[in-house]
Amino acid sequence: MLRLLDARSRFAVEIQPARRGLLRVCAHAPETSQAADLSGLRVLLVADLLTRTSELRKLQVLTVLAFVGQPPGQLTDFEQAAGALGMHSPQARVSHDDAQAALDGSIDVHLVSGNGEADGALQGLAVPVGVARVEPPGHESLRSHPLAARLVLLSVPYYQPADLADGQLTEAAGTVRRWRRQVAEWAELPSRPMAADTAAAIRSAFDELDTVHALALLRDLSLDASTPAGAKFETFLYADRVLGLGLPSEIGQPGA
Repeated sequence: MLRLLDARSRFAVEIQPARRGLLRVCAHAPETSQAADLSGLRVLLVADLLTRTSELRKLQVLTVLAFVGQPPGQLTDFEQAAGALGMHSPQARVSHDDAQAALDGSIDVHLVSGNGEADGALQGLAVPVGVARVEPPGHESLRSHPLAARLVLLSVPYYQPADLADGQLTEAAGTVRRWRRQVAEWAELPSRPMAADTAAAIRSAFDELDTVHALALLRDLSLDASTPAGAKFETFLYADRVLGLGLPSEIGQPGA
């Protein structure tokens, strides 16, 4: 069962959708719009992870992006950046007051950026999403390899603050490139099923959106000489359904 941190109790709790088979999510847009602030982008990232994880469980997710007051007439910077990071688009952009009507039912999960102090008036599970910043603003790695930012954010628990420094983005870009090359190489060899213990550990991590543990499992697996390449291939492809790093993108490409 999916479990997320409750901003009110500070304990992980099971998500209990009001309607069976359907999860209604309200992602609350932060009010700030500073160039270095990626908090809004991170809220959408957590919504995307929740959608991807729910899909593995055959659970449909409806998400709205809610603004204080009326939503802007044009997409915000963080909404535009979300597309480059491979995120699912919300079904609607609405004001806070219109979120429940837009979802046509009770909101199951609120994703709230900041220190985790949830508005007591929110009905449903309020999940804290840590603020995120990038220094320097507009860092070249963020523009030339946006999935590096996704990987760095995935490397920090979603409820903790995240500072994306120059070296972190550069290193993450290298990791994404290396994993893509490895997946392309493994694809040329006979496929093997995922090891049962590894598959169970990754599924368990995703049930709590624990991408930090999932990434650690992949790093260890990539270096494990005792695991067949075909099993590594299947494991990386499965994990990427949630991580969204485009790891199969070089399969069949010349020079991969």
